[in-house]
Amino acid sequence: MKKIVALLLAMLMVAGSLFALVSCGETEEAKGGVNTATETVEETVEETAEGKLVTVKEGKLIMATNAYFQPYEYYEGEKIIGIDAEIAAKIAEKLGLELEISDMAFDSIITAVDEGAADFGLAGMTVTEKRLEDVDFSISYASGVQSIIVPENSPIKSVDDLYADGAAYKVGVQLGTTGDIYATDDFGDDLVTSFTTGNEAVNALLGGDVQCVIIDNEPAKAFVANNTGLKILDTSYADEDYAACIKKGNTQLREAIDDAIEELIADGTIDAIVAKYIK
Repeated sequence: MKKIVALLLAMLMVAGSLFALVSCGETEEAKGGVNTATETVEETVEETAEGKLVTVKEGKLIMATNAYFQPYEYYEGEKIIGIDAEIAAKIAEKLGLELEISDMAFDSIITAVDEGAADFGLAGMTVTEKRLEDVDFSISYASGVQSIIVPENSPIKSVDDLYADGAAYKVGVQLGTTGDIYATDDFGDDLVTSFTTGNEAVNALLGGDVQCVIIDNEPAKAFVANNTGLKILDTSYADEDYAACIKKGNTQLREAIDDAIEELIADGTIDAIVAKYIK
């Protein structure tokens, strides 16, 4: 009987030892896995913090814009100039990069930034909840006003006339702009026609296809100056702030652009650039 008890005790001790060994082995392996993952995360964070500013093309800062938005960006010969173009050049200079401007349809800018075809967008662009779903934005660098262009003999005398009971004025806008977004929301798809450029919208107004055009005030002034028989209403449609759009999650670039803009505002550079184009 004693031999049987002793044998059973011995078997239990061996089983216990094996269980302990297996348990320790699993614990160490699991522990090792956690440590490895932690070390990997720490290394990744360290590399990101100490790494260079990552852009689409090394040494370049690619700006997406629509160069038909005078005086913010427009062509002088084959060169794109304007408020945004000069501010972007100053930002690139502060980041130690060469500016490259890519001209495209306005409603393609956010897609280009989101898909990595451009580093940022600068095009008199306003921050909206809808746009924030796709991209991040810098701090504001300038403010703007959405104005309403009408023929000189238009029955539309103020912005209130667009909202009057029974009013059904056809509105022209530039595709993808805040004028497009706000007007479509206010008046519906049936009354709002979107055009690829502001110039096309103004031509539609001159041809009688729309009864007014909603667009940023500075381009509006240029369109009125270059086309007889048009005027800008005294009352604005909307007030807004402009910012640069950056790929969502590219915190390093966004913060670098923010810092550059803050410095350019503080030293008066941006005010001087705006004053150069807007007298």
